[in-house]
Amino acid sequence: MKASTHIGSTKGGAPLPVLPAASSGTLGRHLARRLVEIGAHDVFSVPGDFNLTLLDHLIAEPGLNLIGCCNELNAGYAADGYARARGVGACVVTFTVGGLSVLNAIAGACSENLPVICIVGGPNSNDYGTNRILHHTIGLPDFTQELRCFQTVTCHQAVVNNLGDAHEQIDTAISTALKESKPVYISIGCNLPAIPHPTFARDPVPFFLAPKVSNQCGLEAAVEATAAFLNKAVKPVIVGGPKLRVAKAQQAFMEFADASGYPITVMPSAKGLVPEHHPHFIGTYWGAVSTTFCGEIVESADAYVFVGPIFNDYSSVGYSLLIKKEKAIVVQPNRVTIGDGPSFGWVFMADFLSALAKKLKKNSTAVENYHRIFVPHGIPLKSEKDEPLRVNILFKHIQEIISGDSAIIAETGDSWFNCQKLRLPENCGYEFQMQYGSIGWSVGATLGYAQGAKDKRVIACIGDGSFQVTAQDISTMIRCGQNTIIFLINNGGYTIEVEIHDGPYNVIKNWDYTGLVDAIHNGEGKCWTTKVRTEEDLTEAIAKATGVHKDSLCFIEVFVHKDDTSKELLEWGSRVSAANSRPPNPQ
Repeated sequence: MKASTHIGSTKGGAPLPVLPAASSGTLGRHLARRLVEIGAHDVFSVPGDFNLTLLDHLIAEPGLNLIGCCNELNAGYAADGYARARGVGACVVTFTVGGLSVLNAIAGACSENLPVICIVGGPNSNDYGTNRILHHTIGLPDFTQELRCFQTVTCHQAVVNNLGDAHEQIDTAISTALKESKPVYISIGCNLPAIPHPTFARDPVPFFLAPKVSNQCGLEAAVEATAAFLNKAVKPVIVGGPKLRVAKAQQAFMEFADASGYPITVMPSAKGLVPEHHPHFIGTYWGAVSTTFCGEIVESADAYVFVGPIFNDYSSVGYSLLIKKEKAIVVQPNRVTIGDGPSFGWVFMADFLSALAKKLKKNSTAVENYHRIFVPHGIPLKSEKDEPLRVNILFKHIQEIISGDSAIIAETGDSWFNCQKLRLPENCGYEFQMQYGSIGWSVGATLGYAQGAKDKRVIACIGDGSFQVTAQDISTMIRCGQNTIIFLINNGGYTIEVEIHDGPYNVIKNWDYTGLVDAIHNGEGKCWTTKVRTEEDLTEAIAKATGVHKDSLCFIEVFVHKDDTSKELLEWGSRVSAANSRPPNPQ
């Protein structure tokens, strides 16, 4: 009997590949259904000969939207951004030339605890165990180079080169990504996706991840010891950290904050994870470059609760935080440490914070101290007519347009510091990549985040140096019909590098950025660009971007002086420079 065929069309109207009905029982169909089931409805890809058959099956899945990117690095960044918006992301590339190109983005996702499913179309299963040399490799009969690279930046690796255990390998990899909140690597032999196999005959078994449950004795002991420590403190404070996300503890964090009455602050990399409209929120704790009055309240406290922190040279401003270990309670996703000890393992953050909330005496002393010393933020000096635009004026106007329907993406650079000072309205999203700090991340991440959070209008702040790394995927944003507002801050170089250590290598070739985006747009899709040099220009541009062009991708090139930086970057840069240039210890 002749197999029936299924013919349909993609969202863009192109014909779907013709696949036999038996395809419902194939590896490719199983993987596609699993991605839909876990919430990765958009998959970012770059085609190559080893993954083409697999891409056919992903396109054929009705619930899946395959988004072709301009290069693998941006596909990986897009999966990172999508995971931030939706909880999981996925990308598909080809063997080695694609895999090693996406590797940097996967490393960034690993550093930020994001579950990204990185799928690679691998060699034909018959080539494994032979002495053959394949294209897309470095010319040795060794297919493990890519795998060995991914082992250091993923929590699980699956090389699928036979159908017998493919089902189990794929499900184990995906479930591990979700449980560990880290990227995983799945390589699938290029000849396998379309072959029917009995293990794929039925729908995938319903997905279930066993919840992590704290050790009850350890939990009780940790809560009792912490409550005793905090209840005798005079002016305790709370500092939220970036691991709140991976611990899924934001709600429990707010229970704890409400019950305690302590001031709420965040480390810079946790901005957006804690509601800033809360009456006890006092800003970002970032050592010498903290929100005004916030650093003083934290560092003068006699007890501080760090919830999910990452202490590195950037977040510690070159190791210059005035924090004493004996005063600190550090709550990590699965461990609580009080001062110099004791430390309680297998105690999960959300369980701990909820239980602790019930044991605390309310203490608002530090909040009251903050209100006593607080002086309202200075307002930027009014611009003179036709005066060149200043960065602080730009961000004053950005503050005025953000709402709960917005999300901010801040590129590595001075945008870190300027966006950090934005006061986020309730439900406003906020993302940046502080641990890995890869310049260019924001272009792909903006694409992915906007695709995953269609209820929000993304506002991306990107420096010219970073934009030059990954500019191409503005093309994909336009093709996907996104209405992001991109503020391209043109100051002629790598300003964050200048403030750490200057040199001629920090000056870049100036581009006609709006001209470039117009060329990429090429009359297809909705895109509007403009150049801004004064506050009057900026006001007019924002009015158009939020009015007549609200349904278009809006690209606003903002010209500012090369030395117009935030005061926080100047301070931070000098301290990080000092940390980088410490002489070797005597041997």
